[in-house]
Amino acid sequence: MRFIIGRQLIRHGQLFIIGCMSCLSCLVSSCNKEESEPGEWDNWQQRNEAYFASLQDSLQQNPQQWRRIKSFTLDPATEGQPTDYVFAKVIAEGTGTESPAYTDSVRVIYRGRFIPSATYPEGYVFEETVKGTFSAATGSTYLSTVSSNIVGYATALQHMHRGDVWRVTVPCQLGYAAQSQTLIPPYSTLIFEIALVDFWQLQEGDRM
Repeated sequence: MRFIIGRQLIRHGQLFIIGCMSCLSCLVSSCNKEESEPGEWDNWQQRNEAYFASLQDSLQQNPQQWRRIKSFTLDPATEGQPTDYVFAKVIAEGTGTESPAYTDSVRVIYRGRFIPSATYPEGYVFEETVKGTFSAATGSTYLSTVSSNIVGYATALQHMHRGDVWRVTVPCQLGYAAQSQTLIPPYSTLIFEIALVDFWQLQEGDRM
C-alpha cells in the first residue's frame, strides 16, 4: 500500500511540476507577446506622418473622389510642402454652389478620429456630434465660425457646399502640431467626417 501510494505521490508530483512548467511557459510567452506588440501610442509621430503621406496614392488612384486642398493661409498659386494641404474624400455632394467665407458661421455634423490603430481599426473617436452611423438622422448639429477652427478644418470648410459630406484628413502641421490637447496627443493626424448643413454671414450683434 505504501509503495502504491508512494508511486501515486511521485506521479502527482511529476504532473504538478509539468503543470507549473506549462504555466510558466505560457506566462513567458504572454509577456514576450506583450513586449513585441507595439503600444497604442508608440512611434506616434512617425506613424501619423506615414499615414498622411499614403493618402497621395489614394488621390492618384481615384482623383474623382479625392481632393487635395492647400491651406487657406498660404499662396494658392505656388506648390507647397506635402503638409501644406489637407486631403478630402467626397462622400456625398450637396446641391449648394457657394462656400463659407472665413468669417462666416457654419452649422455642421461632424466626427473627429485619430488614424487607425490595433485597438481602434477605424480610428479612436475623440469628438463627435453623432452616435452610430454618420448621418443627419443620427447626428446633432454644431454651430461655430469658420475662423474658430484649426487651420486644416477651416480650409476644408471654405471649399464645401451646403449638403456636402467629406472625410477630411488634416496633417498635424495644420492641426495642433506639437501641442497636446485634452484628448489629442502631439503630432496627431486628424480625420474628420463633416456634413455642412448650412452657413451664413455673421452679422454685427449676432451671438454664437
